Amino acid sequence: MTPDGPIEFDPDDPKEAVLDLTRKPAPPRASARALVPSDPFRRYLGEVRKYPALSREEEQNLARRYRDTGDREALFRLVTSNLMQVVRVALSFRRAARNLLDLVQEGNLGLLAAIERFDPELGVRLPTYAAWWIRAYIVKFLLDNVRLVRVGTTNARRKLLRNLRQEKTRLLAEGFDVGPKMLADHFNVSEEDVMDVERALHSQDVSLDAPLGDAEDRTRGDLMADPGPTVEEDVARRELQDKVKAAIDRFRHGLGDRERVILDERLLSDDPVTLQAIGDRFGTTREAVRQAEARLMARLREHLKGEIGDLESIRVGRS
Repeated sequence: MTPDGPIEFDPDDPKEAVLDLTRKPAPPRASARALVPSDPFRRYLGEVRKYPALSREEEQNLARRYRDTGDREALFRLVTSNLMQVVRVALSFRRAARNLLDLVQEGNLGLLAAIERFDPELGVRLPTYAAWWIRAYIVKFLLDNVRLVRVGTTNARRKLLRNLRQEKTRLLAEGFDVGPKMLADHFNVSEEDVMDVERALHSQDVSLDAPLGDAEDRTRGDLMADPGPTVEEDVARRELQDKVKAAIDRFRHGLGDRERVILDERLLSDDPVTLQAIGDRFGTTREAVRQAEARLMARLREHLKGEIGDLESIRVGRS
């Protein structure tokens, strides 16, 4: 590469990607009039690079201080010295998310979780241990947010999403007849989990507002069936309600006071009064009111049948 030539890097190597992103961009030419847009991720990298990495001895001393005393200064140094580790892990997932800072933010939460559980006496470096927690938090974020329909809602389903394709390919290569039951037994999950995850892996989110074609104004949502009643069904229902109401009004005219109360406050009421309350009002027994109600229901059914017809949708009375 010549000094004046372009800088080449492997886009699939997170370390090379970090180097490329942290290189200072060339200053704009004096003749350039447009403002250069600000890149929040580059600014974040510039801040993170100010914090040096820790030696093994410094790391162990700080980890012991935080574990034993909860020293906030020790926690601050442990976190800031590993922020670049979070960036490296996040860059390995950059093709799966639109905003790298979202991945970095989730990775930082994973870093905090790792520091809380880190034991300096085990002899493992914190960046090595934290990488697993950082990756786990980023993967969970992607499973929860990359798609509109969430599939990885449990630990078992998240495990399936990560390993199902690879394991299914391996079993097929070994000559097995791989079906949902075999995979469910292998991963110790239900067959429903396997089928749901397989459907998710072989499908993609489709917006209902997406146009059907370049020359059409209709969207996918326009082709979805409405689960509610049609216009014709709604009109027919309203006409039937009007006929029933008119028939009941005509039936009411020939009733006595007690029968009218039973009709309005028992048979047609959403909050019917008790038989005893009506009996007390008219100075009779609860049983007498019950018998009167039964006779009134029979008369009303016959009246509606004669006015409208024998319709199963017309039901008078209460169980």
